[in-house]
Amino acid sequence: MAMRATPLARDGGMLESALSDLAEAGRFCAARGWVVATSGNLSRRLDATRMAVTASGRDKGALTAADIAAVDLAAPLPAGVSAEAPLHVALYCRDPAIGAILHVHSVAATLISRSREAAGEVVLHGYEMLKALAGIGTHEATVRVPVFANDQDTERLAALVDRRLTGAPGEVGYLIAGHGLYAWGRNMAEARRHLEAFDFLFTCELENGRLLP
Repeated sequence: MAMRATPLARDGGMLESALSDLAEAGRFCAARGWVVATSGNLSRRLDATRMAVTASGRDKGALTAADIAAVDLAAPLPAGVSAEAPLHVALYCRDPAIGAILHVHSVAATLISRSREAAGEVVLHGYEMLKALAGIGTHEATVRVPVFANDQDTERLAALVDRRLTGAPGEVGYLIAGHGLYAWGRNMAEARRHLEAFDFLFTCELENGRLLP
């Protein structure tokens, strides 16, 4: 099957909103120190068969059309896109309702992913902020955020993630140990909200571990 990727700069005005969304999300994450040293990767669904995704090694706080490609979800991934693009593809193919995916290397996500790797999950309960996650309407809910061992074979990792996700309420993110957080939503605004909520919740959990006997 032929590779099919188109730089956004060459794909016409219909992708201008995708570029705007991704550039704004990149600035949002960069301002919070979540995508340091060109880390992280961002994507947005274009339609049923394509996504716009960041290229490898680009400054997420200063994205331009040249830093983002339109990629066919059913085709082999072309050279130059993020090495973690298979993780984005798997989520878009799994759930047609997902409209945007954001991956960051925040300190809170990186630390908690290491500390909970053996447990295989971060269990969140009793926080009012849980209501920021789609499908959660009460602080009494329990949200289990999966934690996966890091793997440089991202195709294999994507398959493992796909097998483990259940679609439970509040399941809008997962962690890779020592690496960071993937969060998604029906659109970019929701994905950003989930990212911010998770960072707050993970920070609370880390502080609980530090302060409580």
